[in-house]
Amino acid sequence: MRFRVPEAAWGLVKETARHLLRRPVVGLVTLARAPDDRVVLIRRGDTGGWALPGGTLEWGETLRTSLSRELMEEAGVELVEAGALLGVYSAPWRDPRFHAVTVVVGAKVSEVRRAPMNPLEVLEVRAFRADEVPDVLSHGLSDVLANALRGEPTWE
Repeated sequence: MRFRVPEAAWGLVKETARHLLRRPVVGLVTLARAPDDRVVLIRRGDTGGWALPGGTLEWGETLRTSLSRELMEEAGVELVEAGALLGVYSAPWRDPRFHAVTVVVGAKVSEVRRAPMNPLEVLEVRAFRADEVPDVLSHGLSDVLANALRGEPTWE
């Protein structure tokens, strides 16, 4: 008989390890553009606010692999074309959960193909015209999106 640890338990172990190891976590968010050039955002379950789709880099994964996986998991879209590096953000106050170093990239994506994989994490996916994008994004991403939309690569 094989002992299996529930996937949710592994998530808890990983989050705990991040705090115990006290090292920055590498994350990736995407300025994802739908075929009609609208910006794809997700509404987060933890804050109820809108955010760029993305997440943390998993062990053994490249940023490019993470990009495709996170876009499908969170936004239900397929990566059509990876775009430019738009910024790197590392201020410890940006994410209340841990100190993250967040890489921001552009991407062309498909239309939404399916619902987010975790409906507790992502409540909704929507594509916004540039003039419809919410002024305030969750997790300190407002200036990240504004800089990316202006084409101003930024790093901190």
